[in-house]
Amino acid sequence: MYRPTMSNFFFTRLKYSSGNWDTDQRMPSNLLNSLVEYTTIPIEEKEKVVELSSPEIFKSPFCYLSGHRLVEFTSQERNHFKQYVLNGGFVFVDDCNHDIDGLFAQSFEAEMGRTFGAEALQKIPNDHRIYNCFFQFPDGPPTSSFELNGWGDDLVHDYLKAITVKGRIGVLYSNKDYGCEWDYDFRNKRFLAQDNTRFGVNIVIYALTI
Repeated sequence: MYRPTMSNFFFTRLKYSSGNWDTDQRMPSNLLNSLVEYTTIPIEEKEKVVELSSPEIFKSPFCYLSGHRLVEFTSQERNHFKQYVLNGGFVFVDDCNHDIDGLFAQSFEAEMGRTFGAEALQKIPNDHRIYNCFFQFPDGPPTSSFELNGWGDDLVHDYLKAITVKGRIGVLYSNKDYGCEWDYDFRNKRFLAQDNTRFGVNIVIYALTI
């Protein structure tokens, strides 16, 4: 089983054949900067883009998948995604539409049903380990400004979903649009009352250590 170590972290963005995969282009460098600021994890400074159909995915300690449009994996993409997760990998999936009835949400959840079974993707409780493994989020997933501003489905999603393998999250799924929330130059964090990428640090810490 592949388990990433604290000495080789790099951020992998998954490129898939359907829809659009290259959203939130400043987010990875922003999150990587936060890991430098708050942790001692050695990092590679630039994200890697890996095609889901490529075996390179199995070298990645952490993967990110996002988009606004259709998600429909090819058979090879589906096989790689499933094997990566079952072998101990971690994928953070974020819906840039932040809309539970949008095309990305509906098609991604359908794809997870085909890949892992209809009941595999489930809400996780707001006292889950991912909310306290580094920073503390006692109320569960932090709200994004896109939800509060009424963009998308005009709802504040008070939960995240996940596919769990042997008691550990393998796929973390968000309709909260954290990718867009963190899509800014990391040097602008000094203007925020509180760094809104802190939950991203929790996600990475969970992926690497739990």
